[in-house]
Amino acid sequence: MTVRERVTIPWGSSETLTLDLPEKWKVIGVLEPRPLAPVDPDAAVRQALESPIGMPPLRELGKGLRRVAVLVDDLSRPTPAGLLLPNVVAELDAAGVLREGLTLVTALGTHRPMTRDDLAKKIGAEWVERLAWENHDYAAPARNTFLGTTSRGTPVYVNATVAAADLVVSLGVIEPHVIAGFGGGYKNLIPGAAGAQTIGATHTLNLTPATFNMTGRPAGENPMRLDLEEGSALLAKPFFIVNAILDMSLGVVRVVAGHPVAAHREGVKTAAEMYGAKIPRAADVVIAGSYPMDIDFRQGLKALANNIRAVRPGGLLIALIRATEGTGHMPSERRRPALSRGMLKLLAPLLLRVLPRKRSAAQGEEFKFFTYFGLQALRRNQLLVYAPTVSREFAAGMPFAEFAWTPDEMWAMARGRFAGEAEVLVVPAGGVTYPLP
Repeated sequence: MTVRERVTIPWGSSETLTLDLPEKWKVIGVLEPRPLAPVDPDAAVRQALESPIGMPPLRELGKGLRRVAVLVDDLSRPTPAGLLLPNVVAELDAAGVLREGLTLVTALGTHRPMTRDDLAKKIGAEWVERLAWENHDYAAPARNTFLGTTSRGTPVYVNATVAAADLVVSLGVIEPHVIAGFGGGYKNLIPGAAGAQTIGATHTLNLTPATFNMTGRPAGENPMRLDLEEGSALLAKPFFIVNAILDMSLGVVRVVAGHPVAAHREGVKTAAEMYGAKIPRAADVVIAGSYPMDIDFRQGLKALANNIRAVRPGGLLIALIRATEGTGHMPSERRRPALSRGMLKLLAPLLLRVLPRKRSAAQGEEFKFFTYFGLQALRRNQLLVYAPTVSREFAAGMPFAEFAWTPDEMWAMARGRFAGEAEVLVVPAGGVTYPLP
């Protein structure tokens, strides 16, 4: 009797998905984050704020200032803002900043506005009542201020409330990111609180074969990261970050605070140590779960983007996307492509040359990046997505991958590609784990 290997993948925050692999599929490795010693979250935040990197403490920076903007990301990111914010406010209180001079700005990029309930989940209901807050609107010219142009030609527009502040504090999380290398740092400003033209230009900088997948790569090799840092520096006022690094269970392992470049780079060292995993060799098949970036399909795609380098050219990458809240804010939802997967693969070399030169609005530029990445992935690999919460209509607008809505359907498709022997790598927390070169 043939013994089939079994794998277990986190499925949301409290469930698991157990899968029996096809016969003759052999697991050659499981890529998991390196466990780091747990820390006391409150103590870690306080220590980071007392000894910031590259800047004075907030209680000194804030002295004599009237207007402070605090940037916070939305629910699609696991930033523990409810932990960070009270400590930041305490520091600003100690500096003498009045509460009426403090405004919370949601760094949404092109995501949907946050509701009061959303923000309460993010920062705690009591803070929604205590602080003034606003949703950033990338598409409203009157609510964005022009700061100048970067050396790469990016026009820099940022949220007007942020631009008018005397001090900006950004609460975020440092995690692997397909375009920016890692999240955190200045990223809550650009693209998080930037205008449409800025978001559009920023998302086109990495549309090259060498830079379309920058997950875990050094900042010095990343045009987008360098450009957003240059553009953000045009703000020309103190910008103080408080960034958490989380383990795969979303527990805090470190907090860094201070200068948005120096402190960010220090935090990246910890994130890379934890989430970069060595692989024995590129596999025939990679099975990657989307945890913990699995609130929606948009975030869940990180399981695919992070791990494409773990599968050999021509191999199969299976992404298991929980998508608790469905598709998320994805421009492709409203677009049904006229070309089949086979035709796209045939035309990919031409489209990849033309696409970077095509101009479009901010959401269109994000869609353009998704399209470019999808074409590059389609040329290199076979892509299969198990995402039971997304509609078939939505899947029809994503022709770069085949979709399955049940495990049986997924395995039927997978066996059609590898009916015989296959070496398999499993990535349970594919939303944050990535293979090292």
